[in-house]
Amino acid sequence: MNDREKAYWRRFAAEARHLGSPLYESLSLAIEDDTELKRLAARARPGQPHANLLLGAVHFLLLRGVEHPLKDFYATLGGTASGNAFPVFRDFVVTHREQVAALIETRVTNTNEVARSCVLRAGFAALAEREPLPLRLIEIGPSAGLNMSWDRYGTRYRRDGAVVTEIAPDAPLVLECELRGENMPPLSPPPVIAGRIGLERDPVNLFDPDDRDWLRALVWPDQPHRLDRLDRAIAIYLGSPPEILRGDALALLPEALARMPPQDAVCVYHTIAVYQFSAAMKAALSAILAGAGRPLWHLSFEFDGSDYALTLTRHQNGEVRAERLAKAQAHGGWMAWDG
Repeated sequence: MNDREKAYWRRFAAEARHLGSPLYESLSLAIEDDTELKRLAARARPGQPHANLLLGAVHFLLLRGVEHPLKDFYATLGGTASGNAFPVFRDFVVTHREQVAALIETRVTNTNEVARSCVLRAGFAALAEREPLPLRLIEIGPSAGLNMSWDRYGTRYRRDGAVVTEIAPDAPLVLECELRGENMPPLSPPPVIAGRIGLERDPVNLFDPDDRDWLRALVWPDQPHRLDRLDRAIAIYLGSPPEILRGDALALLPEALARMPPQDAVCVYHTIAVYQFSAAMKAALSAILAGAGRPLWHLSFEFDGSDYALTLTRHQNGEVRAERLAKAQAHGGWMAWDG
């Protein structure tokens, strides 16, 4: 394994530290120097992140009932152990190597972090202040589609730990987001949603127990609050699943735009999805939006090179106007509104 592979695991460890997972930080730093485990993780499909698949495969097997002392380190399984988990983790992988390998080779990292809906709600509230028409939504890369239901969740905004405001506090799932900086996000009602569809190459079928548990396994195991949040969102989804079209998003998008009634406004949006696009794919997406032949909105929550930024873009009559609305934590745990 070369230096680039070692640097990849080091970057993942830094991301885990930034996002509050000391368990995955320590495991990733140990895997960085373990050639056997890195080779196993490298059996992933092209373009798939090795770390998420290896770590997710282990979590999946534990969630499905495989007995091993490793579960004592996983809070999602009731574990409370601390200290160096890597020797136990490595023993699990070696013991169950074939099962782990099969998951790495066949699964993809279709994560669905529901708390990003806090960021989306603020973005769509800003859009509603600019657009009076009913809105048709097209999400690129929705995975299971849980963030397609962003307006069905409640939101609780906090600042310095104190509740600032609540939206739909009686909803079956209330998400929390810490506000940073002095500006408040818009609290106006969301736009009237006339319809919504998702475009996903590998949609997660939440009616399939295997797919459902794989999505749950991609939650980091020392963050049980995220798993509880995910389970609540899944219950909401199963009661009213949105329409998701299977296939390449760039191939499906022109057709999806053509389906939109001319009397409604249209917004194409995505959250931490197009980072997987090549430069050519990103250029193709921009060309499709610019050449749609109708005015439309584009709401993007993606890494912009320095921050995870929420950006609202208007395409109309050949003109493109982009406005950065906020920066936020990748998982939606905090947001700083630009104002």
